[in-house]
Amino acid sequence: MDPARQPGVDPDVDPGDAEGQAEAHHRPVLVVDYGAQYAQLIARRVREARSYSEIVPGSTPVHRMLAKDPAAIILSGGPASVYAEGAPQLDPALFDAGVPVLGICYGFQAMASALGGDVARTGLREYGGTPVEVADADSTLLHGQPAQQSVWMSHGDAVRAAPEGFSVVASSPGAPVAAFEDDERRLYGVQWHPEVGHSAFGQRVLENFLRRGAGVPDDWTTGNVIAEQVERIRAQVGDARVLCGLSGGVDSAVAAALVQRAVGDQLTCVFVDHGLLRAGEAEQVEQDFVAATGVRLVVVDAVEQFLSALAGVTDPEAKRKVIGREFIRAFEGAARDLVTGSGAEDGGEVRFLVQGTLYPDVVESGGGEGAATIKSHHNVGGLPEDLRFELVEPLRTLFKDEVRAVGAELGLPEAIVWRQPFPGPGLGIRIVGEVTADRLETLRAADAVVREELSAAGLDRSIWQCPVVLLADVRSVGVQGDGRTYGHPVVLRPVTSEDAMTADWARLPHDLLARISTRITNEVPEVNRVVLDVTSKPPGTIEWE
Repeated sequence: MDPARQPGVDPDVDPGDAEGQAEAHHRPVLVVDYGAQYAQLIARRVREARSYSEIVPGSTPVHRMLAKDPAAIILSGGPASVYAEGAPQLDPALFDAGVPVLGICYGFQAMASALGGDVARTGLREYGGTPVEVADADSTLLHGQPAQQSVWMSHGDAVRAAPEGFSVVASSPGAPVAAFEDDERRLYGVQWHPEVGHSAFGQRVLENFLRRGAGVPDDWTTGNVIAEQVERIRAQVGDARVLCGLSGGVDSAVAAALVQRAVGDQLTCVFVDHGLLRAGEAEQVEQDFVAATGVRLVVVDAVEQFLSALAGVTDPEAKRKVIGREFIRAFEGAARDLVTGSGAEDGGEVRFLVQGTLYPDVVESGGGEGAATIKSHHNVGGLPEDLRFELVEPLRTLFKDEVRAVGAELGLPEAIVWRQPFPGPGLGIRIVGEVTADRLETLRAADAVVREELSAAGLDRSIWQCPVVLLADVRSVGVQGDGRTYGHPVVLRPVTSEDAMTADWARLPHDLLARISTRITNEVPEVNRVVLDVTSKPPGTIEWE
C-alpha cells in the first residue's frame, strides 16, 4: 500500500477463523520476532514496499511458519547473544524449505550460527550510526547503492566468518561480515537495521530482498484491502444485522464504512454524544460521515448524563472509570432498543458488533482469538452477558496509516480520515480537575485555535497529535486591558511518533507558537497563559491524565 504497511496473524489462531482468512489472497512475508523493538517497524517497511506482511513470535515452530505458505521470511533483531544460554535458536530446517530468508541483526547472527558460521564477541561493539564498506555493489541486497554508506548498528557480537556457500558483500569496523548472501539458496543477512530511517539505504535493502532475492510481488494496495475485507465481511455476516459504536475517530469510522460497503443497511451505527469531543467533531459524525456513507445512525444525547456523573470527580483514573461506565450504560440502552426494544427493526437478528481493533492491538495483546470479547482499551467495553456479540474486526490486520489510506479510498471526509489520535475519554482527561460544562467550552475554544493554526501552517499531518490541556485547578496572574486577570493556563503538547509507544515533542516554529498563544489569550477569556510541554515519552506520557 503506498504509504501503508502491515502484518497480521498470530500463529496459534485457527486458520479457519476470521483472522486466519484475512488477506488470504496474499502470501505473507513473515517477520519472525525475536524480541526486537523494531519488529513492527520491519513489518511496516515491508508494507511500504507494497507487500503483505505478518508478525509471528520467535517461538513459532518452522512447520507452523511454512503452513502459512510464506512468500519470504525476515528474521528480526533481538537483545540476546546467539551463544547465550536460553537464547532463541533457529531450526536449520527453515533454510532447507526453499523459502527466501533475510536475517537482520540477531536474526543475521542466528542464521550464521545455524548454518556453520562463526559468531563471537569481538570486543568491538557498534551502536548508532556506523560506516559500512560495500564489497559488491552488484550484489542482490546492495544493488544500486554506494560503496560507502551509513547504517544503524546495535550489536556487541559479530559474524567473523560466513557459512559455507555465502558471499560476504559488506563489512564495518566492528563486523568483518556485515552482510552476506547465498543467491542459490536465496538466503541473505545484514548486521545493521535497514528498517530504521537512520540507515541511509535501508528501504532499498529491504526492497532488493523482496524483489530481487525473493520475487515477492508489489501488489498490496488499498484497493485490494477494501475488496478482500468486503468479501470477508459478507462471508462472516451473511444476512444478519450488525451494530457499530462510532466514537468520532478514524478507526471506528473506517471500520463502519467498510462494513457499510459490504452489507449496506444491515449495519446500524450508534453514536453516544457525551459532550467530551472537540469543536465540530460531533457534527462530523452526525452529518459528514452519514452523508459520505449513507449509514443508518442512531444518536444518543448523553451530555447531561455524563456531566452529572462527573460532577465533583477530579482523580484522573476515577474520571476514566466514570466515563467508561456511563458510555457502556448509554451504548447498552441503545443496543437493547435495537435488539429487542421499540427501535428493533425488521431484517434479521443483531448478531455482530463492529470493533476498530488495529494490528498493533493484536500484537501487543498476544494475538488472541478475537471472537466474543470486547477489549477494554476500546470505547465499547464491558457489555453485559446478555448483550454479547460476535466481533467483526475489519481493521485487525492494519496499521494506523493503512486505516487512513483505506478511509480516503472509501471517500470519507478528510477531517475524519486525518483526525489526530484522540483518547476514548475525550476532553474529560485533558481537563486537570473537575469536568464542567464551562471548562469544556474553554478547552474546546483553545483546542480549536491550535488545530486551526496547525492546519494553516501545514503541520497538522506531520505531527502525531497535539493535545491541549486545561489546568483547571491552577490559576495564574496576568495583565489584560490594563487590569489584572486571574485566569487558567493551557498546555500545548505537540508530539511526533510512529506508533505512540515512544514520542518526542515536536519542534514547532516559534512564530507559529506565538500566533497560537496570542490567539488563545485574546479569544478565550478564561485563559491568560499558554505553556509548552517539551517532555519526551518516556519519561512522560502523551496525555497528561
